[in-house]
Amino acid sequence: MDVGLAFPLLVALILVALAFDFLNGMHDAANSIATIVSTRVLRPHYAVAWAAFFNFIAFLFFGLHVAETIGRGIVDTAIVDPQVIFGALMGAISWNLITWYFGIPSSSSHALIGGLLGAAIAKGGLGTIVWNGVIKTTLAIAGSPMTGFFLALILMLVVSWIFVRSAPFAVDRLFRSLQFVSASLYSLGHGGNDAQKTMGIIAVLLYSQGYLGGNFHVPFWVVITCQAMMGLGTLAGGWRIVKTMGSKITSLTPMQGFCAETGGSITLFTATWLGIPVSTTHTITGCIVGVGAAKRVSAVRWGVAANIVYAWIITIPASGLIAAACYLAVGWIG
Repeated sequence: MDVGLAFPLLVALILVALAFDFLNGMHDAANSIATIVSTRVLRPHYAVAWAAFFNFIAFLFFGLHVAETIGRGIVDTAIVDPQVIFGALMGAISWNLITWYFGIPSSSSHALIGGLLGAAIAKGGLGTIVWNGVIKTTLAIAGSPMTGFFLALILMLVVSWIFVRSAPFAVDRLFRSLQFVSASLYSLGHGGNDAQKTMGIIAVLLYSQGYLGGNFHVPFWVVITCQAMMGLGTLAGGWRIVKTMGSKITSLTPMQGFCAETGGSITLFTATWLGIPVSTTHTITGCIVGVGAAKRVSAVRWGVAANIVYAWIITIPASGLIAAACYLAVGWIG
């Protein structure tokens, strides 16, 4: 491909990828702040600023294993071209906007993976899939919320036992302070895992066009730009989804909020270090259900939780179909 002709298209696609990153931050802001807002420890606008800061600085604490998984561990890099990337991003962005509008906490991560798979399959068929990476990511769809559920449940039971003889007012005041720590850690995990997905998309695009010198890696300017866009998106907020995550699944106390965020943080930190692109939405939902179930099973609004699960199931195929349609549409127009 002629680099001179490709450069304007390359810049346009990078801007579209950064737009997805911004929407990811906006769509998934609820994951970082839902519990701290619902427990009234922080007002919403202060909470998003808090989350945005820790989303941005996440690159200081994590390697780029997730970016590498997205960049070359989902589809064969040999079939990646601007048309595939465009289709993938359109599928992910469209699904994010649809679910944001209806207040459905679906996964931006899996929307992007679904979009990448849909566009790649539309171009080259099932042979373009890197099955090892896809299987690992698919297992995480169930694994991350289940891990979060059990960690949060165990933490809740342990903390309740430790403070069983303490005055409720003193416990509430303590965990209001501790929630600043747990929310910070969760925002750090969110920024570390989610921003890397866009880094991977931009890096594989640059690699496919010969801008990385034949060696796949993530340039530092890509890292810092993606973290910044994630932070700005978080500042824009996702109030529709905050309401669902923070209050519709179960009512939360500061102690429960702390346990949910801490369980989620452990899950995200582990997944990021292992290079697994998990869903922060799935993770925190599992944690919130876990702390609610620790109180009593009836405390969880299982109908709302079930509707969220349905959204999880259809995210990859829905975004994939949109991506395939966009890929084919560009081919017909061209």
